[in-house]
Amino acid sequence: MLKTRDHGGGLDVAISKYGGTREQWLDLSTGINPTSYTIPKIPQHFWSSLPDSKAQKELLIQAGKFWGIPQNSNIMAASGVSQLIAVLPNLLPANQVRIITPTYNEHAAAFRSNGWEVGDTGNVQVIVNPNNPDGIYHQITEEDAKDFELIIIDESFCDISPDKSLIHLAKKDNVIILKGLGKFWGLAGLRLGFAIAAPKLIESIINHVGPWAISGPAQFIGKAALSDSNWIDNTRIRLKKDSTRLDQIMSSKNIKAIGGTDLFRLYEVKNAHKIQDKLAQSFIWSRIFPYSENWLRLGIPGNQSEWIRLAKALEE
Repeated sequence: MLKTRDHGGGLDVAISKYGGTREQWLDLSTGINPTSYTIPKIPQHFWSSLPDSKAQKELLIQAGKFWGIPQNSNIMAASGVSQLIAVLPNLLPANQVRIITPTYNEHAAAFRSNGWEVGDTGNVQVIVNPNNPDGIYHQITEEDAKDFELIIIDESFCDISPDKSLIHLAKKDNVIILKGLGKFWGLAGLRLGFAIAAPKLIESIINHVGPWAISGPAQFIGKAALSDSNWIDNTRIRLKKDSTRLDQIMSSKNIKAIGGTDLFRLYEVKNAHKIQDKLAQSFIWSRIFPYSENWLRLGIPGNQSEWIRLAKALEE
């Protein structure tokens, strides 16, 4: 039996323990934007035909423009950042990988499943920027990059703060930047992720991922989402306001924010398991961590009724 990986979501587990239906639950266990990008009408041919090379090129051009990729780097698309995480350990012979922790555990799981040793040293380094769950932004110079055969920088949450992106390092021949539409755009179900790196690295990743990595509808939706500057600007403003509001609500209950981003907030509590249990009794699902008894992470409520539900549950 496969070992279950620790992550947010998993409402089916919560429902089996506490009852209710999916519609009754408020899932604050993920860092996904609760107000997702509105999907435009998709032309029929994107459904009925194989993914088009012209549409793929247009998507990658728009993605490269949006993220401002360096001139001598390249970009490719895959079925979510998770697919890329799964194949990246195969780019080099298994050795040792250094992962800045505590962080999102999929990277360690992917390397271990491919025969790598995960620790504090290694010829490969993995950085999540901003980090999940504490929201720390990393600063890495081109000189720092010389210390590793390969550096993987996961920027799945970085679109809330583009000024803190390390995208400029993608011009180096040993750096891979990961991006996606699952978190900031709230389109986790679309399964659309990107790798940005030197052309030889991108070619190697494509060889591992294979052809037709994303669907035609994903090509269309991805280009539209990355082109919608008004939605992007307004969403950054809204998420900043809402993350501040969440901190204020928690502070009123004497719960201190110790980190996070505008997509999720991390709080220090006396007993995270107990608080998660109490919230779950009100059908509100939160995020706790196996390596800390005192860390509780909450995503952002999506509308006024959800804010009221959370405030009431905390009061009770």
